[in-house]
Amino acid sequence: MTVATAHRLAALAERHGVTVAVAESLTAGNIAAALGSAPDSAVWFRGGVVAYSTEVKRRVLAIPDVPVVSETAATAMAQGVRSLMDADIAVATTGVGGPDPQDGEPAGSVWFCVVSRGEVHTSHRQFDGDPAQVVERSVRYAIELLMSAATALTRSAPVSATENRV
Repeated sequence: MTVATAHRLAALAERHGVTVAVAESLTAGNIAAALGSAPDSAVWFRGGVVAYSTEVKRRVLAIPDVPVVSETAATAMAQGVRSLMDADIAVATTGVGGPDPQDGEPAGSVWFCVVSRGEVHTSHRQFDGDPAQVVERSVRYAIELLMSAATALTRSAPVSATENRV
C-alpha cells in the first residue's frame, strides 16, 4: 500500500506542481526512500532531513528545547524542513520505536505533523509491534498524510511557481 500511495502522490504532485519535503527521526529516511522511488520524484520531491540526534534536530530543524518525541517537536520539524527545502508540503515523524520508552512516551508512540501553505496538522499514533513494524506503519501513515494534504491543497487553490510560501 505504501508504494501505491506514493505513486498516487507522485501523479498528483506532478500534475499540480506541488512540491514535497520530509523530516524524519524514527522513520530513518524510509519515507524519503519511498517517495524517491516514485515516478518522476525529481520533479516534485524536494528532499528531506533525517535527524536522529537531538542536536541536529535543534540546529537544522529549529526544534525548541522540548522533548524530541512530542507534538511540538514534530511541528517544528515539519515547519523547519518545509522552509529549508522551500516545499509546498512537508511531513515530519518523531517517535519511539522501542523496545524502551523515551521522553515519557511508550514504545510505538509516534508524533506526526504535516504542514502545507497556511495549514498545520498534527496527529499521534500508538503502533503495536517491534521497532521494524513501528517504522513500517509510521512510513505508511506519513505518506497517507502527505496524500491527504496534497489533495486538500490542490482542491483549495491552484499552485503558482511564483507564489510566496507561508
